Amino acid sequence: MTHSNTVGSTIYQKIKDDIIYGKLQPSTKLKLDKLSNSYSVSMSTLRECLNRLSSEGFVSAEEQRGFFVTSISLNDFEEITNLRILLECHALKLSLRNGDTEWEGNLVGAYHKLHTKEKEMQNGDISTKKSLIRYDWGFHQSLILACNSANLISLHSLLYYKFLRYQMLLTSSRGSEAVNEHKKIFDSALERDFPKAEKELKNHVKMGLNFISKGYEFN
Repeated sequence: MTHSNTVGSTIYQKIKDDIIYGKLQPSTKLKLDKLSNSYSVSMSTLRECLNRLSSEGFVSAEEQRGFFVTSISLNDFEEITNLRILLECHALKLSLRNGDTEWEGNLVGAYHKLHTKEKEMQNGDISTKKSLIRYDWGFHQSLILACNSANLISLHSLLYYKFLRYQMLLTSSRGSEAVNEHKKIFDSALERDFPKAEKELKNHVKMGLNFISKGYEFN
């Protein structure tokens, strides 16, 4: 990978993170000169990053008007939720069928890391929130890694982070409810009990939707 490609990938990830975590607010106009200075990047690299984010749905490119952070809506969140459930459950079914001992070991490790951070959060250490998000992603990804489909894993990743963007609208979390849901998903996955794992996963994602939709006032 060339230096310019490395810089582009780094800036792309920074802008994406700032959109997901709310530093760049929904519907905000992205002024190129200001972003170029803020991220210390050339205009050409910046445009490439914004076009890439536009293709993924995090940025909208409007003719004659420029780039904007993609707006949010309850309808969009509901659609993302349903698509995530559809893809993640399908990938989980394949993964439970194909998963070997290495997959099982990775799942155990991912769950251990997540649960450790969850306990820290429950004990009042809010500084671990970003780590918790990273380990939450690691856990959900480890569930489906044995699905043997790079396309499915890639699409799931995109939907997960679109879902996460909505989760970041609230500073509060679901606490012990989410912890218990993760435990049920983990146990049923280890047992290779897909009907139970599917039920628990669907409930977990839907409860995330319900929590945000009740706590955030959509226009």
